[in-house]
Amino acid sequence: MEPNKLSEWQKEILQEVGNIGAGNAATSLSVLLNERIDMQIPSVQVVPFEDVVDLVGGPEQPMVAILFQIQGDTAGMVYFLLTREEANYLIHKLFPDAEGEVDFQTVPNDMLLSVLQEAGNIIVGSYLTALSDFINIHIHPSVPQVLMDMAGAILSIGLMELSPYTDDAIIIDTKMNDVGEANKMSGQILLLPTPDSFKKIFQALGVSDHD
Repeated sequence: MEPNKLSEWQKEILQEVGNIGAGNAATSLSVLLNERIDMQIPSVQVVPFEDVVDLVGGPEQPMVAILFQIQGDTAGMVYFLLTREEANYLIHKLFPDAEGEVDFQTVPNDMLLSVLQEAGNIIVGSYLTALSDFINIHIHPSVPQVLMDMAGAILSIGLMELSPYTDDAIIIDTKMNDVGEANKMSGQILLLPTPDSFKKIFQALGVSDHD
């Protein structure tokens, strides 16, 4: 299956699959922060590699990313993306006594990294579990990797992983927002499966590649 051959019907199916995962992830984030988290309906886009970074504000946008490999019956990568301010808010909301902050100038201490990894595990794990249950395909995340850099450098890791398969990325882009008074927390989940993985998803749903 070529990414740029996806029909509108198939994109709608992928959007619904993304909705399922995003709902679970938003619920998990709500529990973590003890605040109501809303989600925006995810978009499904097929874009050339060079255009992917524009989805997160451009190549020079500083980001904190919690990166996972997709393991199991499908392959690909998942990013949970935060700004520096959002990452620090998440850390100190979960552990008010945590010392230090993410500042891009120094390596965060082990506790800060551990909090980000665990938060990513819960959010992305719930996202992939929902997808796995819905499509009846076994998928789970790898051990998370925390990255702090410009968006271009961070996303290039995932795009290099996909480059042997295609020059385009199929992206399910989900945004979650804190709708409480604090309004300090949002998160963006970027799901980048390989084209072969989407073929397996469509087969599991009983949808032909040519529908």
